[in-house]
Amino acid sequence: MTTTHKRPAGDDGEPKSTYLRFDPLTGTPVVIVKQRQGRPNLRVDLPREECPFCPGGLEAPEPYIVRWFKNRWPPLPDDRAEIVLFSPEHDQSLGSLPHSQMLAVVELWAERTLALGSRPDIDYVLLFENRGAEVGATIPHPHGQIFAFDFVPPVPGSELANEHCAICQELSGKGPAGASHEKRVVASAGGWQTWTVWAPTFPFELLVAPEEHAGDLPTAPGHDGLAEVLRTGLGALDNLFGEPMPYMLWCHQKPTDGGRWPAAHAHFHVAPTHRAKGVVRFVASGELGAGVMFNPVDPDDAANRLRRAL
Repeated sequence: MTTTHKRPAGDDGEPKSTYLRFDPLTGTPVVIVKQRQGRPNLRVDLPREECPFCPGGLEAPEPYIVRWFKNRWPPLPDDRAEIVLFSPEHDQSLGSLPHSQMLAVVELWAERTLALGSRPDIDYVLLFENRGAEVGATIPHPHGQIFAFDFVPPVPGSELANEHCAICQELSGKGPAGASHEKRVVASAGGWQTWTVWAPTFPFELLVAPEEHAGDLPTAPGHDGLAEVLRTGLGALDNLFGEPMPYMLWCHQKPTDGGRWPAAHAHFHVAPTHRAKGVVRFVASGELGAGVMFNPVDPDDAANRLRRAL
């Protein structure tokens, strides 16, 4: 797949602190962001009174329910990187939010997707969260980020290159996973489901998607259902080992470049990092070097354990 972008490749035309390059062996885009080296270090023990995301802090001077703002240390230029605060409560997490708060987060995600995607210089809006020090979260206050690309990144691009919608095939039992989907469903509500991935890279890896084909969050029906299954699935991960589960979460949706993209079906990936209590599932060099993953947890067993942890 060829990745196109609206900025010149290499250093020319980019701000001096940001360079977009492409690996000559794999074609992988790499953004060199020199100014990010000066951002704050990890503070897992950051108290409320020093937290910039708590009400009254540097990035949240006024009371709020949910909030977004431009990233002070942007990895992308031209106001294409944002921070989203999920809650004013310092010790909350997405999985512990009450339903109304989670719904406010979902609605804000949809609003920012629409606002950023309407810009002519933006082709793809990626919503994501890094939860936990183990995956590099620098501030413990519940928050996520938004990257708005001027090209379609390779990973969602590879999903979109399918002739048919892989999510619809999975939900209907007609895809490579066959009829195994129902055994891997962890929770469902309001037209949305969360289930363990048939061929997961990470143990207890989840997908969250609407049962009806919808390209992006702004047009997806049943935001109430998404709020419920997302908080339920993340809550089960926290319950699984009786401690907060570090994870990476991202949303894939339809590009905003004006193309048709018939295979686009909005969905969330949740990649938990632990395979047992206190035991991290590391991705090893043999896996990265080959591009072949070896997972010690069967996804059917993972679904059973997560349902019991609800």
